[in-house]
Amino acid sequence: MCGRYYIDDETAKEMEKLVREIDYKLNMRNSGDIRPSQTAAVIRRDGEHLAGSLMVWGFPRFEGKGMLINARSESVLERKTFRKSVEHRRCVIPAKGFYEWNSRKEKFSYEREDSSVLLMAGCYNRFNDRDCFVILTTEANPSVSPVHSRMPLILENDELESWLLDDKAVEFILHKTPTLLHSSSEYTQMELF
Repeated sequence: MCGRYYIDDETAKEMEKLVREIDYKLNMRNSGDIRPSQTAAVIRRDGEHLAGSLMVWGFPRFEGKGMLINARSESVLERKTFRKSVEHRRCVIPAKGFYEWNSRKEKFSYEREDSSVLLMAGCYNRFNDRDCFVILTTEANPSVSPVHSRMPLILENDELESWLLDDKAVEFILHKTPTLLHSSSEYTQMELF
C-alpha cells in the first residue's frame, strides 16, 4: 500500500524535463508530503504527447464515505471501478520517494538510488468535476517486504511513455517487479551490550 509520498525541488525539476510544455508552477504547487485527498501533479497522456495535470489523490467510494487511494496492479483490469481507467486514463505520479509503516508504527522512506525521481504508475477518472487518481500497487520486492507486503508499481524512465501511450505494454507493466529501493528510517535500534 502507499498512503503517503513526498516530492522536493529536484523532483519538480525532473518533472519539468519530462514534460517540456508544463508550467513550472504546476510542479511546485505541492512540495513536501502528499497525502490522500490532496491535489498533486501527475503526468498523463494528451493526444500523442505527455502533459502535466493537477489531480486529487483518491477515488471517492461509492457509498460516499472515504476514498480509494490504491489499486492492486494484479487485478486492476478485473475490477469495474478501475478497468476503464487503466485501459484509457493512465497516469504517472512523480515523487522523490514514499513512506511505509511497519507493524510497530515505525515510518520508513523509500527512494531510488540511481535517480532523483521515482515514477509510480497510476490511473485516473473524473468525479464531481474533478480529475482524481489512484496509485497502483504490487507485491513488495525484497527492499520493501520487511516493512510492508505491498508497494507502488514503480516504472523505469524508459517505461514512462510506454505506460502512458502504448496500450500493448500495459499488461506487461502491470505484472513487473519494481526495482530495488533505498530504505531509511528515523528510528535506530539501540544495543544494550
